[in-house]
Amino acid sequence: MRNLLVHLDSSAQTKGRLELASALARRMQSRLVGVFAQIQRSVTSGVAASWPPAEYVAARNGAEAAFMAATEGLADRAFMDLNRGDESDINVQAIDLARHFDLIIFGQPQTEGHLVPGDLIERVVVDAGRPALVVPHAGHFADVGHRPMFAWNDSREAARAFVDGIRVTTKGATALVVSVSKPGDPTIDYRKGSLELAVAHLKAHGIAGKADQALASDIGLMDALLNEAANCGADLLVLGAFGGQGYPRFSRGSGSRFMLKHMTLPVLLSH
Repeated sequence: MRNLLVHLDSSAQTKGRLELASALARRMQSRLVGVFAQIQRSVTSGVAASWPPAEYVAARNGAEAAFMAATEGLADRAFMDLNRGDESDINVQAIDLARHFDLIIFGQPQTEGHLVPGDLIERVVVDAGRPALVVPHAGHFADVGHRPMFAWNDSREAARAFVDGIRVTTKGATALVVSVSKPGDPTIDYRKGSLELAVAHLKAHGIAGKADQALASDIGLMDALLNEAANCGADLLVLGAFGGQGYPRFSRGSGSRFMLKHMTLPVLLSH
């Protein structure tokens, strides 16, 4: 993870994810780029449109000042302005930009006063081919990867997330690999063996890990994962995202969208 991109906007939550992004860049000796992007209407007078409006410029300048202050001392840092205010333009430009980085750091989607497109994270994860680290609105997270929890379900997405999660995990970390099943699931025995292989994979990378076969009888899969993360004191949840059958923005990805709404710790999403 030598090239990191952190999304910036004018929300109060930007400070927290900027702090985390800076900590990761310092620990991994990585380049860090901050990109400002948020929804903004252009100023119109009759049929003529003027861009960027003063409100956008003020927000961008504030984000740049915050980025430069938080990254002071970093050997390789840069600030970018996506310079787009329309939702569709932001998505397209953000996807293209994300492909040039190892990891994209976002804030949890807002439920009110949307400053960015509601599907921005999903679009980047699915279409850019890069993992996203999403930081919750609530709580303070100075660093991640010391106590990671890897969600495992023998899928392509889980395998991809597993490798990306290893790259964020700190040396000497203790990890938990969790598979969640319903009572009576006939694949439980197979999954136990698969979990042991996952733990061996971590060991090969110098990460101490253990396996946990969890049962979810009365709650959903994502709630079960959040419960497990709380019980083990995880500081990062590594999750294969938007998998399964169907179209990514319709029948596929409901669990990932649930996680984006209800996350209680930083989540690394990979597709």
